[in-house]
Amino acid sequence: MNLIYNGYMRKFPFINDNKWKVIISTRWHSLKHSKVGTIKKDIIMNKRIFLISILIFSISLFIYGQNDENYYKIRDEAYNLYKAKNYCLASKKYERAFNSPDIKISYVDYYNAACSYALCGNIDTAFYYLSIVVKEYNFSYYNHFVSDSDLIILHNDTRWESLTNIVKENNIKKDKLLDKDLILILDSIRKDDQSLRLRQIEYEKIYGVKSEEADRLNDSIIKQDSINLIKIERILDEHGWLGSKFIGENGNLTLFLVIQHSNLKTQEKYLPMLREAVKKGNALPNQLALLEDRVLIGNGEKQIYGSQLQYSKDEQNYIVSPMIDPENVDRRRASMGLEPMSEYLKFWNLTWDIENYNRQIKKIEKKYK
Repeated sequence: MNLIYNGYMRKFPFINDNKWKVIISTRWHSLKHSKVGTIKKDIIMNKRIFLISILIFSISLFIYGQNDENYYKIRDEAYNLYKAKNYCLASKKYERAFNSPDIKISYVDYYNAACSYALCGNIDTAFYYLSIVVKEYNFSYYNHFVSDSDLIILHNDTRWESLTNIVKENNIKKDKLLDKDLILILDSIRKDDQSLRLRQIEYEKIYGVKSEEADRLNDSIIKQDSINLIKIERILDEHGWLGSKFIGENGNLTLFLVIQHSNLKTQEKYLPMLREAVKKGNALPNQLALLEDRVLIGNGEKQIYGSQLQYSKDEQNYIVSPMIDPENVDRRRASMGLEPMSEYLKFWNLTWDIENYNRQIKKIEKKYK
């Protein structure tokens, strides 16, 4: 059973097994409700700043971006081959991805490669990658490890017991660090955050985006968000941005969700803390990308990673909010561990057409000049 994580709504191992994964609000409900739509200069403001930003990104992406983009593309191809039960070809694809220079490879990818090699019958290479996962990344999900059907072929090998014992030790060490009381609090907050947003998606499908039913539910979401924020601010101000080793993956995700769903002032307050958390490995780069975009759009500026959507009356649908250099957005997204725009927009039943997007944005900019 491969460990899965998908782009901006990364499905962390052992968090949720739902198709919708984690619902992260990425939408502005109307152009007129966003600073992008109400202030003439907002969409095209600070052109010099944006030009400098594009130049900086272009330099860094020239060096690293293409490697990142190729890595994630090849890795996704490998995973699709795994799903198609073409395990030997999947193994070769993973190997090719791992040969990409200047890439920090996730333990999830190494684990998935090990599964593919095991199912292909290449036992030695499967153990090689599992050893990296267990010994270098301190893999600690013992129950998953020993029950994973993909790895059954390895159980009779003498190396299996040794790795299993290390995973068990890692699990014990991790368990000692976890703050159980705080995890329970965060688990309750996350459920409150997600349950209403899941219902919101259903309401919009049944009644429409601008229906009274959807508006009433949105009022409930705003109220619940304010309650959640009081609790999360207390945790962040007292403990800082805790990593998963203290509050688990679910708890760590909850910190991000609540800040992402808060007001602009709060987002700006905790953005530096999240940046620092990413540097320390206490949060994920894709979380930072989403919050960076949210703050930029909230201030009437163009986003960087294309994660934020807004409702367009002209289109009668959601569109991607204005961004810098849309032609190279997938490179920027890849550098933060985000899936390509074409995959990301499938969640919203939208397609990514760069030419159509540029036409839409020009129309919006012209309207508000």
